[in-house]
Amino acid sequence: MNIGIFSGSFNPIHIGHLVLANYIVEFTDIDEVWFLVSPHNPLKSEKELADENMRLEMTKLALTKYNKLKVCDFEFSMPKPSYTINTLDALKAKYPEHHFTLIIGADNWNVFESWREYDKILENYKLKVYPRLGSRITIPNKLRDKIEALESPIIEISSTFIRESICEGKDVRAFLPNDVYDYIIEKRLYK
Repeated sequence: MNIGIFSGSFNPIHIGHLVLANYIVEFTDIDEVWFLVSPHNPLKSEKELADENMRLEMTKLALTKYNKLKVCDFEFSMPKPSYTINTLDALKAKYPEHHFTLIIGADNWNVFESWREYDKILENYKLKVYPRLGSRITIPNKLRDKIEALESPIIEISSTFIRESICEGKDVRAFLPNDVYDYIIEKRLYK
């Protein structure tokens, strides 16, 4: 099976994440997208993150009605912070029957050479790069068999925008799956 790995803090997960993942499973060769909840992204401050188990729970709530979108807590049992190459290699070892493709945004693609062992990722895994406003996707000719630039919809909603809006008392339920919004309100997250 072709598995797309969509890694993130999902702090919180929002409809932009769902639209992108749904596009990928319906319009590319990816059979399932695994939402890999990162307990601690090495590029983000741990203090700005909601509790990892709460972020995992919100992701589970968001994906309950999607058969091809799965929540994955694989990094919860790995050393922190999590580095993509280590995660991909561990997934490949645990699930040798699957082929893993990394899903990243154009903004991350443009700084990909700063990632730990990025060359090893490119050597061993395929990538799908989705568009982001203000970021161009340029794929070198020698990598075109490993990397696909997607023409997916661009929905510019950020988790930061959602957190800040909730903190300001704004109603942002339209940006979130209903169950996720209800969970945030019930648990008083991002206040």
